[in-house]
Amino acid sequence: MASNSRSMESRTGRSKQRYNSKGERLVAGVVPLTADKSWVLLIQSTRRKGWVLPKGGWESDEECTDAAAREAWEEAGIVIQIDYDLGEIVETRAPKPSSKPSKKREKALYRFYEATVLSEEKDWPEKDKRQRQWMTYVQAHEALKERPELQEALSRSTMKR
Repeated sequence: MASNSRSMESRTGRSKQRYNSKGERLVAGVVPLTADKSWVLLIQSTRRKGWVLPKGGWESDEECTDAAAREAWEEAGIVIQIDYDLGEIVETRAPKPSSKPSKKREKALYRFYEATVLSEEKDWPEKDKRQRQWMTYVQAHEALKERPELQEALSRSTMKR
């Protein structure tokens, strides 16, 4: 993707959000690694404390790999090359309470990709909302302990243990 075609605006809202037949929200994400697979880039969660992998809703006007690359750009400010499809991972954590009691938060079905980080940009859409940090496998596995579905994506990757 040419640098001039990357938006400095994050997509917002769920009008184009994809769902499967079970009503699960379809989410695309990446396990962003250095070329030698020694380090993984995690980002600060905006909704909860702690670290997460870049991920977000897969929208109806894009391929899943494009959604994963877009989320990597919007949330982490990285340009990536997708290397492997790590498969589907069903969310196991309890839904977070909704502000509207009648509205139950839908479960998510994740599709993660292993990716090589080609460049890390100084400016990106969510720069003011998130920090990013390179971690070893052990550090990242520990940092993701509250998020078993993200730990699973990390463990499926070919990152050096």
